[in-house]
Amino acid sequence: MSQEKFNWQSTIKTNILMLKFVGLWPKNDEVYDRNLYSLYAMLSMNLLLNCHTSFQLVNIFHVYSHFEAFISSLVATSSEFVAMIKGICFMKNMKIMKDMMVLLRSAEMAPKSEHERNLIKTNLNLWRLMYYAFSSSCFMAITFWLSFPVLDGTVHQYRLPFTAWYPFDVQKSPVYYLTYLYQAISICFLGVTHVNVDMFVNAVMVFIGCQCDILCHRLIHLASDNFNNNLIECIQHHKKIICLAESCNEFLKMMIVGQFFTSLASLALAMFELTVVDPRSSECFSLMFYVSTVTVQIFIYCWFGNEVEVKSSQIPYSAFESDWTGIPIEAKKNLLIFIMRSQKPIKMSAINLFSLSLSTFTTILRTSWSYFAVLRQVNAQD
Repeated sequence: MSQEKFNWQSTIKTNILMLKFVGLWPKNDEVYDRNLYSLYAMLSMNLLLNCHTSFQLVNIFHVYSHFEAFISSLVATSSEFVAMIKGICFMKNMKIMKDMMVLLRSAEMAPKSEHERNLIKTNLNLWRLMYYAFSSSCFMAITFWLSFPVLDGTVHQYRLPFTAWYPFDVQKSPVYYLTYLYQAISICFLGVTHVNVDMFVNAVMVFIGCQCDILCHRLIHLASDNFNNNLIECIQHHKKIICLAESCNEFLKMMIVGQFFTSLASLALAMFELTVVDPRSSECFSLMFYVSTVTVQIFIYCWFGNEVEVKSSQIPYSAFESDWTGIPIEAKKNLLIFIMRSQKPIKMSAINLFSLSLSTFTTILRTSWSYFAVLRQVNAQD
């Protein structure tokens, strides 16, 4: 594959296809405009995501006085609310996202050798593994959630998979079955949105990590012949990596803040729910898969964010390993300035509140467990 023909988007084509399906990927480098796709995106997001979530949010105010029912409603609605926010943020920041794709197509970002392409392949293999693991976990959670009214026989009592308020009576046929179908379609749409928005952001972080690996490889192999010119190219490459990371952080912003705080609460609520439901029920299995899905979700963010920090911290060491002993004084000065400038690692963060790292992941898990313990104590007192 030649340098000019390398296409970063093609490496995550399944992810892109799913984003197109849910209305979150206008063609080429375009943003939303007055066309049929934009109309489809607006209708699908409003009818299948926003309305579905809003009906459940209204229901929370109807059951807030009943502790267990309130907690049960919060478990599902919190994640759905975040998916709604993600969809809105993704559409709002479409230009930033498209600009990142354009930046990745620049000459400095393209692999120039088979070894560099192998570096990309290795990183993306891990991303694909996590993509399918996250998708499978999400699919299983949704499947159990949709099926438990059928499995426990409450479908005959007109029980819906998700408790929600509707401006019409759902306790009769065929309205009940149509509402059931609406919830099924909506939650599947929501699941696809959740998984693919998250994994696209993680793919960009993988690309940033790949660029750090490529830059390190080029720095180590800087030869004394034409050293200064090649170093300047590496400096330009480093600037573009920083620009890509800053754009990604701008893209993340409030979306990741909402995701992490909601995940923290969702884990605590779901673990509490597991202590009060029948362990043999399909609801219990759906909650188990839900907990695993949320855990995998935040782990993926923290893992790839941590990888960016680790790989970018290797850049000054790689520059020092180059063959600089016999180069001119001017080139040595440029190399020294670059080493000093690159000593600050690239960090993926959410409006500078916290960085995406493995320590953040463990903090979220510990805090969730603490909240879970508080919920159990409150419930025991009642």
